[in-house]
Amino acid sequence: MSTVQSQPLQSFDELLHNAGQLNLPELEQFVFRVIALQARRRAPSLSKTETDLLMKINQGPLPDIRKRFRELNRKRKAETISPEEHQELLLLIERIEQSDVERVKYLIELANLRGLSLTALMKELDIRPPAYE
Repeated sequence: MSTVQSQPLQSFDELLHNAGQLNLPELEQFVFRVIALQARRRAPSLSKTETDLLMKINQGPLPDIRKRFRELNRKRKAETISPEEHQELLLLIERIEQSDVERVKYLIELANLRGLSLTALMKELDIRPPAYE
């Protein structure tokens, strides 16, 4: 019979240091997963529906989309963006906006499920509107 050895738990400082080593898309994904973990711990008796909704709410646009958006938006602000890149930026903005619409849809669904207003749910979950660059 084999035994499973667990590794010693990292200290908070070690966890923070290791998180600091992640690139931005990985860090964003890590933060989303920590938020989902926090939500599960605050309400350990969440239904599958609530858990699924929270996972969808915290997902957001894919990291490569956010990264490319930031790159193109920097170029736009510096006025060095090409017409093709500008069109790509407009498409990315549409995709991000659609993701935001989906997120709000899931937030409303969760608020209705919990019998709360959208504002009250966002306050309860400590969710703020996204900050765009």
